[in-house]
Amino acid sequence: MADQVAADVEVILATTDLAALSGASVLVTGATGLVGTYLLATLVAAQRTGNGPSRVVGTSRSGLLASDLDLGAGAAVVAGDLTDPSVVAALPGFDLVIHAAGYGQPGKFTANPLATLALNTSATLALVDHVEPGGRMLFVSTSEVYSGLVVPPFAEHMIGTTSTDHPRASYIEGKRAGEAIMFAARESRGIQANSARLALAYGPATRTDDTRVLNEFIRNGLLHGEISLRDAGVAMRTYCYITDAVQMLLDIALRGTLGVYNVGGTSRTSIRDLASSIGALTGASVTIPEVSAGAAGAPDDVWLDLTRTVELSQKRDFVSLDDGLARTVAWQRGLYAAGGPA
Repeated sequence: MADQVAADVEVILATTDLAALSGASVLVTGATGLVGTYLLATLVAAQRTGNGPSRVVGTSRSGLLASDLDLGAGAAVVAGDLTDPSVVAALPGFDLVIHAAGYGQPGKFTANPLATLALNTSATLALVDHVEPGGRMLFVSTSEVYSGLVVPPFAEHMIGTTSTDHPRASYIEGKRAGEAIMFAARESRGIQANSARLALAYGPATRTDDTRVLNEFIRNGLLHGEISLRDAGVAMRTYCYITDAVQMLLDIALRGTLGVYNVGGTSRTSIRDLASSIGALTGASVTIPEVSAGAAGAPDDVWLDLTRTVELSQKRDFVSLDDGLARTVAWQRGLYAAGGPA
């Protein structure tokens, strides 16, 4: 299965200018997650070319998902919970810090609200102190900060309208605070600190306990032969295949000059049509209930204006949803067949 990740990493390397990382030290938090795994794998691959970073460190509460990823001598994964101040304090300084750790799954961030807030606030503040003078930091924020807005696509000058008692407040407010920390770090620390509002990245290297709707559909399709929606599935989503997301994140991390950039895809679909597509790929039936029981606080539409990011990265080609879903289903089929990591 690691071959799928390796093939994607080759695409990222071929289409992303990483020359600025030559000889640099880089920290990626959240190395267990989908985004963190791909970032770390890309940086390790770049290191092997001799023109990449001299030192790559990832942090994770557990081991890497891609456990057979062969980390070079200049790469390491530090196990530890970033909400523990001693874990961050033990880290050295870095030329680039990419803070991608966090509970990106609604089921997890609503179940762990205080930890969610801490990862995006106190841990972010602590990580700022580990950016070398003149260095850079990228905070991976979320499109959820647009929650409450009703006329997409949403651009970076906009902000949502949810209150602090919203069902997803710990995640939304934590990410807003993290963005504010990046602004303060630029103003007071003299580093280039940016935020990337990421929307719905998906792809191989997911885990069996990932409860986001796309992965739930795949899991139920593969294991049970049936995909059951919680409501009529009319909410709209715009998914972003992981290679596209990582390409844009790296461009922002290395060359971004503005405070906030949107990162997302171009493939528009309803939840209902997403279920149908995954049902076709997995051979599963799709059941739509008569009574709605959707996730509390979930947005009606996720669609970002990518004008600012495309201008920075000059990105024109995006992986289609059909292609991306086929790759992701193939990964998860292998994952379940092998009894993969939970």
